Formats: sequence, structure tokens, C-alpha cells
Amino acid sequence: MEFIAARQMQDGSAPLGLFERIGLFLADHRLSPEPAHYTFSYHVLSDPNGALARAVAALTDGGVRLSRDDIVSLGGEAVTGPAVELVHDTPRVASPPPATGPDADALIARTQQQVDGFADTVRAIHGEAVDFGRDIAASAAAMRKDTLADGIDEIARLTGAMLERVRQVEARLAVATRETEELRAALDVARGNARSDPLTELANRRAFDEAYANLTPGTSAIVAVCDVDHFKRVNDEFGHAVGDRVLKSIGNTLATECEGHLVARLGGEEFAILFVGLELNEARVLVERARSAIGARRLRLRSTDAFIGTITISAGVARVFASERQEAGIGRADAALYAAKRAGRNRVEIAPEAGA
Repeated sequence: MEFIAARQMQDGSAPLGLFERIGLFLADHRLSPEPAHYTFSYHVLSDPNGALARAVAALTDGGVRLSRDDIVSLGGEAVTGPAVELVHDTPRVASPPPATGPDADALIARTQQQVDGFADTVRAIHGEAVDFGRDIAASAAAMRKDTLADGIDEIARLTGAMLERVRQVEARLAVATRETEELRAALDVARGNARSDPLTELANRRAFDEAYANLTPGTSAIVAVCDVDHFKRVNDEFGHAVGDRVLKSIGNTLATECEGHLVARLGGEEFAILFVGLELNEARVLVERARSAIGARRLRLRSTDAFIGTITISAGVARVFASERQEAGIGRADAALYAAKRAGRNRVEIAPEAGA
């Protein structure tokens, strides 16, 4: 590993042994000397040119420490609890690195590492086959000169050696297959997180935009844009933590009342719903039902029983067409939303049909 090599060269000392390098690796990454961490470090450092070592090098480029999530994502086991940092041979407790979610750059690095690993395995298989074929050819030629028994013995020896090589390659392929399945699962999680709002767990703007863009050509759909009325008051009086809980409650109600349709949080206190297969009035009924359910609730703080007040939403509903630009369709729903705000809030307005 580059960072270990650099440390060895600073004072011109002789190269460190594997045990010393594992100790430095644990200290550099503030990992406690647990057997699981030691095992992971051993696999990284015992094969510095291997796929795992290359993946670690990519993740730690620039002096970045490995997080526990990184270790797990690379197939290792991370031990919870405080890490230990070695300073002048005196152990002291260090704060654990912050937990991180799936990181796109790390997943890209792992994907590249996995591709490289498969390429290495395929090259190894090809090399083994070529070597075996060459050895068989050489043995066949020798059999013409030597006795039959000697030739059979040599063929048996070569076959046994080839079978052992095949077993080793099969083991490598099994590990690569398992790592690929884990990587596929991690990528699925990353894709889900990239299209999910972390607060409400609804779809986010990106997911909404993709669904809108994938409308079947020649068809229409209904879009509702909803906005929480006077939401600033909630944040100002009760704080953003309470405001977040209110937004999550509203998101849950919209998802429940409009079940089967895409409900997304566009950002802040604004939500959107994409209805496919409904008429304009049918979609309006669902939005009205959600608006009524939200307005009927009397929210209180559980800790103090303080009354938050009635929370309402306003909404604009519009028919959109797959053939038009998204901005045009959303613009009509937005215009209807503003009309609902001007008319006194806590209401649903329908936008005029396009071209009307």
C-alpha cells in the first residue's frame, strides 16, 4: 500500500514485516485491534497487488481513512465501539468515524475493482489452460522417446496439477461471485437512496422527474402540486425538528390517501403526485380527500402536549401530456396552486385544460 511504503521510507529504515504493517494500518485508520479488523488488514496487506488492496487504495486516496461502512462494503467485518489510535506506543481512545451511507464514488471504485478482478480471473484461467496445453504437448512429445509408463506418469502428474489449479480458480470465482452479489445489492440500495427523500421516505424530485419523463408517448396523466399553508409559522414557533415531523406526517397522509400513485416531496414543504390512468376529476377527489384528512388533524407535541394547531395544504391539479415539456405541465399545476393560495388556502384548484 502506498501510505505504508511512504511511512517506511521517511527514515530510511528497512521495510517493515507484515505484522508491523498491519499494526500501522490499524492505527492509520483508527481501527481497534479486534480479530475481525486484523483479518481484514491481513487480506489487504498480504496481497498488495490484489483486488481488495486496489479497492482500499482507491477509497483511501489522498489520506482518507476507511470508515466502518467501507470495510463492510468490501466484504470485511466492522467491530462497533470506539477505535484505538496508537500514539507513541500509547493507546488512547479516539472518536469513531462518522457513519456514512452508500457513497457513489466508493461504489464506482468497487465496481471498477470488481471488473478488474473478473478480468484478472479470466486471464488466469486462460493462462492456466495455455500452460496445461503446452505441458501436455511437451509430454506427448516426450512419450515418443521415453517409455509408455514414464509418459503415463507424467500425464497423471500434469493432470493432478491442473486439477489443483482448477480448484483454486473455482474458489476465486466463488469469492468473486459472492462479492458481485453484494455489490449488486449495494448498488440497488444506492439507486433507491438516490431517488428517495430521506425525511419522508417518499420519492424525491429526481424520481418524480424520471417518472414524468417515462410517461407513455401519446398519453396523458394528472399532476397535483401541494404546498403546506403557513409552514414558516410552524418552524418559527416550534423549531425545524417539529417542522420535519409535520412534513413527514403530511407525506404519510398523502401516500395513504393516494395509494397506488407516485407521491414525491419536491423540496421544502412542497409535494407532488403523479396520477396515471385517472381522469382529472378522479384525481381531484383523491387530493381533496388527502387535504381533508390533513386539515382534520389536531397536532400536539408529545413531550409537552403543546398544541401546534391545524395544518392545511393547498393544491393545484392539472392534466399533463407526455408530448409536452415537463415545465409546461407542471407550470399549469403550479398556477392552479397559486390560485388556491389566493382564494384563501386550504383548497384544491383545477387548472384549465391545455390550450383552453
